[in-house]
Amino acid sequence: MKNNNTSNNSKIFAGIIIFIVIASIIYVTINSLSSTLNIFHSESNTFRLLSSTSTAIYDEELMDYASKNGIYLEITHQGDLAMVDTLNNGTEKYDGVWISNSIWLYMLDNSYLVSNSKSIAIDPVIMGIKKSKAEELGFTSKDVYNKDILNAIKNNQLDYVMTSVTETNTGATAYLGFLNSIAGSPEVLTEEMLEDKTLQEDLKSFFKGVERVSGNEEYIKEMFLKGEYNAVITYESSLIDINKELEKNGEETLYFIYPKDGVAINDMPFAFIDNGTNKEEIFNKLQNHLRSDEAREKLESLGFRTWYGGTNDKPNKVFNKDWGIDTTEYLIPLKYPSKSVMNKAFDLYVTSLRKPTAVVFVLDVSGSMAGNGIEELQDSLYYLLDYEQTSKDRLQFSEADQIKIITFNEKVDQETKTYSGRNTEELIDFVRGMQAYGGTNIYDSSIKALDDLKSFDKNEYTRTVILMTDGKSNVGEYDSLKKAYKGLDIPIYSITFGNADDYQLQAIADLTNGKVFDGKTGLKEAFQEVRSYS
Repeated sequence: MKNNNTSNNSKIFAGIIIFIVIASIIYVTINSLSSTLNIFHSESNTFRLLSSTSTAIYDEELMDYASKNGIYLEITHQGDLAMVDTLNNGTEKYDGVWISNSIWLYMLDNSYLVSNSKSIAIDPVIMGIKKSKAEELGFTSKDVYNKDILNAIKNNQLDYVMTSVTETNTGATAYLGFLNSIAGSPEVLTEEMLEDKTLQEDLKSFFKGVERVSGNEEYIKEMFLKGEYNAVITYESSLIDINKELEKNGEETLYFIYPKDGVAINDMPFAFIDNGTNKEEIFNKLQNHLRSDEAREKLESLGFRTWYGGTNDKPNKVFNKDWGIDTTEYLIPLKYPSKSVMNKAFDLYVTSLRKPTAVVFVLDVSGSMAGNGIEELQDSLYYLLDYEQTSKDRLQFSEADQIKIITFNEKVDQETKTYSGRNTEELIDFVRGMQAYGGTNIYDSSIKALDDLKSFDKNEYTRTVILMTDGKSNVGEYDSLKKAYKGLDIPIYSITFGNADDYQLQAIADLTNGKVFDGKTGLKEAFQEVRSYS
C-alpha cells in the first residue's frame, strides 16, 4: 500500500510539473505574440508611417524595435512620387513619413505638413557599368565627368536601363542631376535655361541611350539581372545588391561611376506629421533609433552610407573598392532646382526629351469580355489615349510616339495605329467600336505585335507590348511564341483581368523579361502603372 501511495504521489508530482511547463510555454508564447504583433494596442501607442519602398529593407528591424518599446507600428509603402500625391491629398492617415529625398517634401503643396525632418542615411544615384565596358571607355583609370558619360552615349558606345523619370525617385533625381550638370552646374537653375536648344539636344542624346525603363525601383534589379545590358542607373545600395548577385552567379560585376562634377544624392529623411494626436514622443523614439549606432551599423551593412562628414576610411565590407567605390572621397552633391523649375523639367521630359516609344496594345475581346468587361476596358483606354487626362499624371504620349492596337479572340481580330501619340482620335473611335465574341488566343496576337515592332530601330524607340486578357488561352501555343521571340529584346507586359490565367502570362513575362500586372481590382490603375514602363 505504501508503494502504491508513493507511485501515486510521483504521478501527481509529475503531472504538476507537466502542467507548470505547459502553462509556462503558453504564457511565454502569448507574451511573445503580443510583443511581436502588438495584439494589445490602443490608439495612443499606434504610429502610422508612410514609407518609401526603398526603405522596406529595414522594416523587420524597425518593427522589432517598435514592438520592444510598446509601439504598435503600421507601415504603408509607396513609391516616392506617389507619396507626394498621398500627402498632398491629406495627411490625417499618417503620423510620420520616411522618404528617399528631401526634395519631395519641398514639393508638397504645403511644406508645413511635415516637421522635424532628419537625414537617416545617404544613398547616391549613380550609374553602374559592366567592368569590361567601363575599362573600354577608360572610366576605371581617370576622373569621370557627366560630359564623359554623355559623349559615350552620343558615340553609341554606351546604353543603359533606368527607372521612370516621372514615376520614381531614382529616375527623377538622376534626370535632375544630369540636367543640372549639362546646364553647367549653375548656382540657380532657371526655367529660361530649360529653353536652351543645345541643352535640350544634349538631354535627348542622354535619353537616347535608354534600352529599357522600369516603373519602380524594385523591378529594375530583376530586369537588369535577367537581361543582357551594359549599364544601369539606380541607387548605390541597389547596385551593391546587383553586384552581390552577379558575383554569386560567377558573372561580370558592375563598376560604379561617381561623376566629379556632381552626383544626385538621396538623404532619406524621417519626418513628423502632426495631426494633433500627441504622437511626437513615439516619433522621437523611432527617429532616434534610426540614427542610433545599432541602426546605422545595420543600414551600412545593407549598402547605405550612414556616416556623417562625407567620408569613411573603414566602411562595411559591402562597399567594395574593386567595384569603384571609394568612401574616403567626398561626393559632390548636385543642386536641385526650385519646385517650379522641377515641374517644368518633368513636363519637358515627357513632351520632348524622352526616347519615343513604339507600343502595341494587344487587347482581349473574346466572349468572356462581353458586358462590364469590355466597358471597363474601353473606359481605361479612353483615359490612356486622352492627352488632357493623362498629362495630369505625366503619362501622356508625345508627338513622336507610335501606338498600335490589336484586338484578338481566337485569332487576331482587328488592328489600327497612329504615327503620333498626340493624334489619337481614330484610336478612340476604334476602341469605342470594340465588340466581344469568340475564344481566346494570346499567343498569335502577341506574335503579331512582336512582328510589328521588329521594324522599329531599338536605338530610336523604346519598344513595348502591353497585353490584356481576362481568360485562359484555349487557342494557339506558347512554343510558337517562344520560337518567334528568339533573338528579340522586347518586353511583353501583361495585365490580368477577370479569370485570366496567371501561369500563362507569367511564362510570357519570363520569356520576354516582362512583368505581370494585376488589373482585377482596377483596370485603369493597371494601365496607368504599366504605362510607366514604356
